[in-house]
Amino acid sequence: MEKAEIKEEIVDLSKISLRPLVLSDLDDLMVWTADEKVAAFCTWDPYTSKEDGINFIQSIATKFVWCRAICLNDRAIGCISLSSYSEHNKSRQKSAELGYALGSKYWGKGVATQVVKQVVKAAFTELPHLERLEALVDVLNVGSQRVLEKAGFQREGLLRKYVFLKGKGRDLFMFSVLSTDPHL
Repeated sequence: MEKAEIKEEIVDLSKISLRPLVLSDLDDLMVWTADEKVAAFCTWDPYTSKEDGINFIQSIATKFVWCRAICLNDRAIGCISLSSYSEHNKSRQKSAELGYALGSKYWGKGVATQVVKQVVKAAFTELPHLERLEALVDVLNVGSQRVLEKAGFQREGLLRKYVFLKGKGRDLFMFSVLSTDPHL
């Protein structure tokens, strides 16, 4: 009996782009937002209806300081965003939190690392008041930790039971990159 061959899809990273999410992205967005593997480390549960996707595009994505679809050949395969808490806490006005989700079929192909590097440069250029970008990552999300490390983020520490998510307290690692870091 021969072993079944699994054909790995090679991603041409030159075909990756960022742009605002639009309603015509709905079907593509539903692929990754309905994926339990993607939602596992996110604050949201897998989407079960197109209304969830429409709400995200029209209401949730617009609340971020900066939010873009991660596109392959102009099809949304994920999303990356920057959030700020400075509206509620003026001492945090020079910081933003990076968050991203990527369709699981694109994991381990360099897409997230390339996009995070691109967004770090864009954030410090387009938002010159920023001095710090940070990302909170579940301790079990090793892939995302590697993405951030490869993109130049430093792991700062463990935040024990920092969030209560999906029925349990979760430990998170804090990562950051500064506008003054030499590799930028």
